[in-house]
Amino acid sequence: MSTEFEGLLRRLAPQVLGVLVRRHGRFDACEDAVQEALLAAALQWPEQGVPENPYGWLITVASRRLTDELRAEAARVRREETVFALDLATDPGPDNDDTLTLLFLCCHPALSGPSQVALTLRAVGGLTTAEIAQAFLVPEATMAQRISRAKATLKKSGVPFAAPAPEDRDDRLRAVLQVLYLIFNEGYTATSGPVLLRTDLTAEAIRLTRIVHALLPRDGEVTALLALMLLTDARRAARSAPDGGLVPLAEQDRSLWDDAAIREGVALVEAALAEGPLGPYRLQAAITAVHAEAASAEETDWREILALYELLERVAANPVVTLNRAVALGMARGPRAGLDLLGTLEADDRVGRHHRFFAVRAHLLEQAGEDAAAEAAYREAARRTTSLPERRYLEEKAASSSRRSRR
Repeated sequence: MSTEFEGLLRRLAPQVLGVLVRRHGRFDACEDAVQEALLAAALQWPEQGVPENPYGWLITVASRRLTDELRAEAARVRREETVFALDLATDPGPDNDDTLTLLFLCCHPALSGPSQVALTLRAVGGLTTAEIAQAFLVPEATMAQRISRAKATLKKSGVPFAAPAPEDRDDRLRAVLQVLYLIFNEGYTATSGPVLLRTDLTAEAIRLTRIVHALLPRDGEVTALLALMLLTDARRAARSAPDGGLVPLAEQDRSLWDDAAIREGVALVEAALAEGPLGPYRLQAAITAVHAEAASAEETDWREILALYELLERVAANPVVTLNRAVALGMARGPRAGLDLLGTLEADDRVGRHHRFFAVRAHLLEQAGEDAAAEAAYREAARRTTSLPERRYLEEKAASSSRRSRR
């Protein structure tokens, strides 16, 4: 199936699911029906062409699937079919986007934090269970159970499909932002498969974040998250080679960066920093802005980036932040300092077995001139990643370190 069809289906899926949940109120059954409709579209559209109204086509097919499932409830089925017929005549179409309401529903406080994120990635972001499991560094079976339990919890709780009240909205906002960021990251660096970038996911994450920003324009963390996405996505054209290979930040052709996105992102960072106390997205956006405003890799202000990571670690300490601080420390004060900090993460199972840990170690060892050790670390990182472009890049780095070590 072409990327064009995939992008269209991914964009429409949460809207269609939102319509069905609003009408029928059964999240689990509605999602199953939407998945069947998407499968039907994936099989029929490439041969028969995209319908004139793909949104309406998906709603019709999914509603029929759902009606079939509920046929035993004859009275309810008749009522729903009547409402459905009336709705089709008056439905304003995809401009009446239920996506944001669906987003907040998936982040309902009846669900645990991890379940909120997982369910939203599945229902709104369209990620597979395997991709979500990779994002959370857990087995796929564990994630499948988590998503199933989340659906069952929503069904049991009888949560209405409606926008949350203002006092409830803030409680869900942190999970919503985390979901959007994970969707963006999965698109910007696909966790598995043959491609590095999935622009359908990055575009959808930015679109959804713009919706949330329009709703909460004075929230500094929402503004910062949008800035972070725009500043990161601005580098997209320079991030992969013509053959699809990964081009690291230091080697990118910065003339290919999107100046308009950088200007918008920097302006949003400045606005976010003026709104209340520093939060994790504001600090991450500020770090990304320092990179974006450097005319070359050599002109990057690593001392400022290191100071921002130190602040970030105080605000939102986690091993990924420490991993990134190790890189900044290595660039600002030398690779030995970075390796010493990295050593504190070796026993942490959340990152100590992840390919990024070994890639950072390899980079710092390479900077320190320890080519044989760098080669081993690059090969270990390549062995652990499930992204083919990343694996190729890491294997090439290992080969380069090997050649230098033999000289």
